Amino acid sequence: MSLKKKVKTNRVVLSLVCIVLGFMIAFSYRINQNESSKGMITDRQWEQNISLRNQLIEQEETNRALQKELNEKQEMVRNYEAELAKEAEIYFNLAEDAEKYRMFLGKVKVKGNGVKVTLSDGEYNPNEENINNYLVHEHHVFKVINELYISGAAAVAINGQRLTHNSYIICDGPVITVDGYQHPAPFEITAIGDPEVLASALNITGGVKDQLVNDEIIFSLQEQDGIVMDPIVGKK
Repeated sequence: MSLKKKVKTNRVVLSLVCIVLGFMIAFSYRINQNESSKGMITDRQWEQNISLRNQLIEQEETNRALQKELNEKQEMVRNYEAELAKEAEIYFNLAEDAEKYRMFLGKVKVKGNGVKVTLSDGEYNPNEENINNYLVHEHHVFKVINELYISGAAAVAINGQRLTHNSYIICDGPVITVDGYQHPAPFEITAIGDPEVLASALNITGGVKDQLVNDEIIFSLQEQDGIVMDPIVGKK
């Protein structure tokens, strides 16, 4: 190859290299320009970003304040609910007590399980000079009634006549008078309450039953279901 032709070839190669290098430099510059254009932000856009950020911060502060207020309101509601529940319990207890007092006063009809105690005069004894020694007296009836009330009886009746808080019992020979009404023996004393508790209280050794039997009184005790006592009319 001649020197002239060799030089010409080198120029062509150098030209191609320069063209490629120029293209690469131009392409790189264009990419950098695009990236710079994308990264640039105007003053107005910057102000808008600042404004939006401030609004976001204010909204977050408002949300925290509202959440705090909500928590306080919820705590107030819980306190109100607790107070209402307490008041409801108090009112329920008052209503329950009132009903219990009405029951003791004989103002309402009452029904339930309980016991029936029958007290009969002792058998005639010709060797006994005083007949009163084997008759049922008011103090015998009182012993049974008091033991029943002490043991939790809710209501008590004698021969179907319901007793109240101010009832009185008077002995008049072979009969007893309950609130002005006379009743002959045998005396059936019915009581509403826990049958097992009432029966156990009366049957305890040395208790009411043993005392009455020692006085020659015939004592009978039965547990009963569905005892009904009507309200007393005309009593205060």
